[in-house]
Amino acid sequence: MAETIIEVRDVWFAFNGQPVLRKASLAVPRGDFLVIIGPNGGGKTTLLKLILGLLKPDRGTVTVFGQSPDKVAHRIGYVPQNVHVNKTFPVSVLDVVLMGRLRKGKGWSHHTQQDRIAAQAALEAMRIWEYRDRRIGELSGGELQRAFIARALVSGPEALFLDEAMASIDAQSRGEFYDALEELNRTVTIIAVSHDMMILSSHVKSVACVNRELYHHDSGEITQTMLDQVYHCPVDLVAHGVPHRVLSRHGNE
Repeated sequence: MAETIIEVRDVWFAFNGQPVLRKASLAVPRGDFLVIIGPNGGGKTTLLKLILGLLKPDRGTVTVFGQSPDKVAHRIGYVPQNVHVNKTFPVSVLDVVLMGRLRKGKGWSHHTQQDRIAAQAALEAMRIWEYRDRRIGELSGGELQRAFIARALVSGPEALFLDEAMASIDAQSRGEFYDALEELNRTVTIIAVSHDMMILSSHVKSVACVNRELYHHDSGEITQTMLDQVYHCPVDLVAHGVPHRVLSRHGNE
């Protein structure tokens, strides 16, 4: 059995007195590709931030690699939902990725050969090595997102956290993007928050449905029961070869 690297035990969290998560428990083994799904405001991003140590639970415990999340920040990579960037700033894709190798006391221009090798590996993993000399402002939304993921990968994390990383990627590019993540998952544990049901078809290994409470499923296959359970209403799963979209029934249907 694979080592458990993330453990959430009976976690409760409220914001301004309003419950966001209650009695949430989750165990993530090394090598997992976990996708967290659920309605807007259901607590998906809150769960991710609790695991990252960006928020503290009101009750319960969260451990990552057996320690408090803030003790193991160097072992994880994180791409938040909204990464703000000045597209007019004259910096290349390679420069952006190398930012992930900056350390305290290390100047901007003091990148080592090892840093550059790591940056190339990260860009190749996200299949954008050929874009390395482009200005960041020349990239599409999907290409920019890949660059940010490469920046998170360049430090060699054991676990990668993605918050709605698929949102800015166009439909035509998503298949290749998911293939890249699946290949990356051979060496890196991935935890992703997503609204895109297409990723659930064959790329992931487990699913956490979150809507105030958490339901964990040790399978990447999505079922009608899972959707009804987390959305608390009848839903239709519309698929063209792979599951990719959830539509609620209206009250008069």
